[in-house]
Amino acid sequence: MASNDDAATGAANGNGTQSQPSLNVLAQYVKDLSFESPGAPNSLRGRDKAPGIAINVNVNANPLSDKQFDVNLTLNAKASFDQEVLFNVELVYGGVFAISGFPQEHMLPLLFIECPRLLFPFARQIVADATRNGGFPPLMLDPIDFAQMFQQRIAEDQAAADKVQVS
Repeated sequence: MASNDDAATGAANGNGTQSQPSLNVLAQYVKDLSFESPGAPNSLRGRDKAPGIAINVNVNANPLSDKQFDVNLTLNAKASFDQEVLFNVELVYGGVFAISGFPQEHMLPLLFIECPRLLFPFARQIVADATRNGGFPPLMLDPIDFAQMFQQRIAEDQAAADKVQVS
């Protein structure tokens, strides 16, 4: 009779029938980066109150092969004071991921929650550096709840599908 340790060792040695699920980052890259400060140098002067900052986040994923996927995290941040745009930064940060051994129903959550979660700290640093290098205090984006974003996207897709069926 084999113990649990024997079964785990057999799987690790390739003798078991189960393959270990794996998610590996093969590459990370800046696909697009834009920083604009249309009102500089006037936009760099000090103000008595903080500017309004609008942040938009989006995630897209495309298969490269059966087990490799390109995931793009798009971050847009626009700072304005009254009607004046202080800065606008846009970043598309990508990663190539090798994903294997996961059930099919786990693929979308992996691609739209876990992959962007792994990319976010690097993208956040790029945005902070770009705003600092543009003459402003570094914009430190708050952590993003990619699970909530994914659930919202699924709900919107379902609502759109329901609307099409009713029409």
